[in-house]
Amino acid sequence: MASEVFNPNPTIITTVGPTARKRAAQARHSLWLSDDEDSTTTYDSDDEPEPIDADEVFDLIRSISDPEHRSMTLEQLAVVSAPQVTVAPSRILVEFTPTVPHCGMSTLIGLSIRVRLLRALPTRFKVDIRVKPGSHQSEHAVNKQLNDKERVAAALENPALVEVLETCLQNAGRHGL
Repeated sequence: MASEVFNPNPTIITTVGPTARKRAAQARHSLWLSDDEDSTTTYDSDDEPEPIDADEVFDLIRSISDPEHRSMTLEQLAVVSAPQVTVAPSRILVEFTPTVPHCGMSTLIGLSIRVRLLRALPTRFKVDIRVKPGSHQSEHAVNKQLNDKERVAAALENPALVEVLETCLQNAGRHGL
């Protein structure tokens, strides 16, 4: 499947550190209390859903491995970036930019983003994955495949494809460790 190299020399960017929201979440999960925290603090546990912002969604997808260059993440290859994520009350839109206009891995990249978000986000969100307009020669066809439930379900029934997806998703969520 990955025998043909579509971009043998990709441009690699320097990634940014964790977002402010992720640093705050890591601090909350620390074993040590900071000086301003009291051990008697009570936490409100109402049933209102916690809001999700674009930074949180970006943190979920930034460390997905590229299917062609497995040692690099989608963020390092500038395939995904924080401004390409839009969050509305019940919708999430992720646009991604393939490294070359004829990238044959675009569908696989979009599918890995979709699977990562479906596994991590609450079911109340509708997830749309799209190729950034003008960045791929088959943009319309790729977008149609990625947002068709039956096509996505059929792809996830293919054991070889699922194996490649699992490889791409192995390190997802481990950014900064």
